Amino acid sequence: MLRIIGTTSREIQTVKNHPVLAEIEAARPTLRKSEVKVADFVLQQPEQVMHMRIVDLAQEAQVSEPTIVRFCRAIGCNGFQEFKVRIAQEMAVARNIGQFAIAEDDSIEDICSKIADTTIQRLNQIKNQLRPAQISAAAQAISTARRLEFYGFGASGAVATDAQHKFFRLQVATAAYSDPHMQAMSAVTLGDEDVVVAISQSGRTRDLMHSVELAQQHGATVISFAPQNTPLSEAADIPVFINIEEDTDKFIPMTSRIAHLMIIDMLAVAVTQRRGPDFSAHLNAIKRSIKSLRIEN
Repeated sequence: MLRIIGTTSREIQTVKNHPVLAEIEAARPTLRKSEVKVADFVLQQPEQVMHMRIVDLAQEAQVSEPTIVRFCRAIGCNGFQEFKVRIAQEMAVARNIGQFAIAEDDSIEDICSKIADTTIQRLNQIKNQLRPAQISAAAQAISTARRLEFYGFGASGAVATDAQHKFFRLQVATAAYSDPHMQAMSAVTLGDEDVVVAISQSGRTRDLMHSVELAQQHGATVISFAPQNTPLSEAADIPVFINIEEDTDKFIPMTSRIAHLMIIDMLAVAVTQRRGPDFSAHLNAIKRSIKSLRIEN
């Protein structure tokens, strides 16, 4: 059980239900520059922050202690102590729900429950961490692209194929490649009107980084789906941060793949919206074209 030293019952009762990390993300565009430094540090290291004193956080974020107080109030906390309580409770929930391990003697009910609970919690975590500005920038780039290419290996290659299936219906010239040689050949044929979406659970795949570098050398815009502070996210023109840790020693990535698919859906809807109301006639025509392939009741 998590214990928070020096916290009164009144302070615990004031803790709000809404995730504080999501509130920080939402408030970030309206914060002062010094407060943004605090926000970025907290979002990157929430586990460390909940054990800090105000002077420690001020030193790490390179701001003054009054700035920390203003930051806490800007995200709806009465002060630093309440802010730490909310961080600690959110981290406790994430640990209790988000961590699972399959044991040798687990029943099928145990397996189903563990995987379903973890997937739901991780998707909610991604939603809270999501930066809408990144999705908006990616959707805008895709909306104006001459060609749209999706690159990924392994489980990420399956996501790339699903993305191609969604976006070719939106009248975007699109392709998906999960072979390094095909990616390299694709990359050198791109230009400054083209977009690459590079997908990676680790953000550190050497062959994918090579394909991205080639695409950028030829003028293409690169969107990445990868964890923050990884080589792929730092190299991308438009990074979309998807921070999920998975045990890939025993199992293939599961929740990261589903999170990537969720982001693909967000982008597809955003691009469709940018097409305007007249575009619905095209989508209806696609639905009619495949209706004859289905068995009627």
